[in-house]
Amino acid sequence: MGRWRWKYITLLLLVSSSVWMNMVGKLSGVTITGPSGPAVGAAAPAVPAIYVFGDSTADVGTNNYVRRCGAKANFPHFGIDYPGSKPTGRFSNGYNSVDFLAQYLGFKESPPPYMYFVTYDKRNFARNVLNGTNFASGGSGLLDITGKGPYKKVVPFSEQVRQFGTIRKAYKKILGGVAAQKRLSYSLFLISVGSNDLFEHFILNFTRQSDPKLQQAFINSLLTSYENHLRTLLKLGAKRLGVVSLGPIGCCPILRAKNKIGNGQCFEAVNQYARAFNLGIEALLHKLSSDKSLHMKYTITKSFDMTLSLINNPISSSSGFKNTKSACCGGGGDLNAENACSPKSVVCEDRNSFLFWDQFHPTEAAYKLAAMALYGGGKQHVHPINIGQLAALKF
Repeated sequence: MGRWRWKYITLLLLVSSSVWMNMVGKLSGVTITGPSGPAVGAAAPAVPAIYVFGDSTADVGTNNYVRRCGAKANFPHFGIDYPGSKPTGRFSNGYNSVDFLAQYLGFKESPPPYMYFVTYDKRNFARNVLNGTNFASGGSGLLDITGKGPYKKVVPFSEQVRQFGTIRKAYKKILGGVAAQKRLSYSLFLISVGSNDLFEHFILNFTRQSDPKLQQAFINSLLTSYENHLRTLLKLGAKRLGVVSLGPIGCCPILRAKNKIGNGQCFEAVNQYARAFNLGIEALLHKLSSDKSLHMKYTITKSFDMTLSLINNPISSSSGFKNTKSACCGGGGDLNAENACSPKSVVCEDRNSFLFWDQFHPTEAAYKLAAMALYGGGKQHVHPINIGQLAALKF
């Protein structure tokens, strides 16, 4: 493969399905239908622990601890609006949706990265992970190969699940088998993965991207991998799953900028892959929840149509966004998206008016409103229930 292709893939792979979940809350009419609305500052968290799996917009610093990893966000201007203007490794100008969702559930922010605990605090590992851990790794995917070409080293979903297995052992050691299982059954498992797999496949098979047989065969391989990983998590004790579906990922700034033939419009071929993937995930979750032996419940975001409506009609959404196409932090060119956000980039002043922070990821403002929709949104945002309801559910 030519060097230009890997360079192109490198630009693409940091986008994640979380990007599109994180736009949902910007739609008008988000109605809080959870048990009591966001629980920021509550006396006790709504769940014992939060465990996060996925890619770049769920990553809160995992890749900082991965040697030889080329997908990092631990430098300016990332984190410019985080407390202390600190670049933490979040692919954001501040917090991400996992942080805000954690706050609504009664925590300070997202739990720390698993890699932090095993790197700097092994002695207290078992105690530290009782309240949750974030395994998400920017650039990773459902397939082990995803991200390794352009980034050399990321933590794929399969490895994240294996890492959770060590936490299950720590639970059992501290609490005993019965108490450990009970605590995990009330904990929340957030999953956002799949976009990076689609992007890399799309670029490597660019000349055949409209072949329906190729598309369906690849989607089926992703769904098989997804099901295997979910079943492993369920065997390890997960019962409450919050799953982020894919949105119109062909509409992120970098793909618009690269779509010279389409004059800066969305890449519809990529969006077709996203639609097919979403249908498969919905069917998979329904199948798993229908298996009474698994005793699991779930929520899945309805990201695609809502996000596309917002991008196409920002004014009618009453969102406050004035720019839904360009990157706030970038390297200039079309839509300020032809080069990645870096310390040399010029950053937009009114970040709350931009939907996109960089080539792929939302601004903190978009992250926050998306978390509100996921936590307390109605059936136009999530299915079959929202996170607030899932956390309070007795089963």
